[in-house]
Amino acid sequence: MSPLQVGILGIAILLALLVASMPVGFAMAAVGVFGFALITTPQAAFSMVSANLYDTFSNYSFTVIPLFVLMGQIAFHAGISRRLYKAAYHWLGPLPGGLSMATVGACTAFGAICGSGPATAATMATVAIPEMRRYRYDMELASGSVAAGGSLGMLIPPSVVFIVYAIMTEQSIGKLFLAGIVPGLLVAGLFCLTIYVHCRLRSHLGPAAPPSSWKEKFASLTGVSETLIIFFVVMGGMFAGYFTPTEAAAIGALSSIVVAAARKRLTRKAFFQALRETVRTSCMVIVIVAGAMIFGRFLAITRIPFTLAAWLGGLPLPPWAIMALIILFYLLAGCFVDALALILLTIPIFFDVIIGLGYNPVWFGVIVVIVTQMGVISPPVGVCVYVVSGMERDVPLQTVFRGALPFLGALILAAILLIAFPQLSLWLPGLMK
Repeated sequence: MSPLQVGILGIAILLALLVASMPVGFAMAAVGVFGFALITTPQAAFSMVSANLYDTFSNYSFTVIPLFVLMGQIAFHAGISRRLYKAAYHWLGPLPGGLSMATVGACTAFGAICGSGPATAATMATVAIPEMRRYRYDMELASGSVAAGGSLGMLIPPSVVFIVYAIMTEQSIGKLFLAGIVPGLLVAGLFCLTIYVHCRLRSHLGPAAPPSSWKEKFASLTGVSETLIIFFVVMGGMFAGYFTPTEAAAIGALSSIVVAAARKRLTRKAFFQALRETVRTSCMVIVIVAGAMIFGRFLAITRIPFTLAAWLGGLPLPPWAIMALIILFYLLAGCFVDALALILLTIPIFFDVIIGLGYNPVWFGVIVVIVTQMGVISPPVGVCVYVVSGMERDVPLQTVFRGALPFLGALILAAILLIAFPQLSLWLPGLMK
């Protein structure tokens, strides 16, 4: 078999392993090792694996991942998510579908100190769904808004997906974080608009909550202040060039610990639980990255990325049409492959094509995250949907999927706006020192 044929067979086997629910990182590593050994020699394959594993696990740049994850975990165990939801509830609750809009608002704010879509969805499911159930919200709308709102954790900085993309493509983590702010707020606004339109047309979906007094509204803002302080310390420091992304992550984690301790919400049990969850999540992400690096080495010697890049570049189509084909691929593949795994698998293939076509790599990173964000609320993978259904076991999986599907339209519209107006994502990074 030629290297190209081995590569195609390897991709098919990888997809089969993923469908069989084998962990993503191990599946990519196994296919990469055996494929590399088949094309070269077993000795060369084992040498490649040992070098890649060492390079990945000793890479200083990846330190930013556990630090940002720890920041989110401390914030959750300190009750910051509940205070964010309470503030959003007082301001948005009296509107039609107001509690669902409050959920999206709280997810947006919590995503700014979490960095993970599934973690945001899991956190807000425990806070928001019982409240929406108490006010007789339709469970499709309630669960769907949590799943969709949770997906914002992928886009709102500090995003783990942005961190991995930046390391793989040698882009600035700080610029990617800044690039995600305006698109993240745009998507959150479109989610709220989707909820409002649905509840205006079908008022039984989300009855308005009792109005809050101005005193209650302004008093609730104290629960938002700590999040804003942490966010602006982290992002403002990077924006001004005072510290690197890794230093920003360390300062953010320390800030969340200080806030939690000041509120006397950081018990010993909660602190150790946050540490355990941080280790578990960080190891999962880094193992996936290591597996993707091994699989990427295998793809490189099969010449598939270069063959595909040459084929796409040689198509008699304008650059925008080729970009449309790439985005369509991400849209379809995101329905079947985990977002982080998809980005790790495909960036080595498409990145050179994008650069060759003259597109901005920071802008492309935002587009890819938004498109793959659709996959986390779409069947059959829909990881945020599975998380919400797992947290609320009395809500059937199909109910959550039906509730999340209307939000796909908002994500598609956001992607169109970002393609038509790239400065929506490039304006803030352009101001960075």
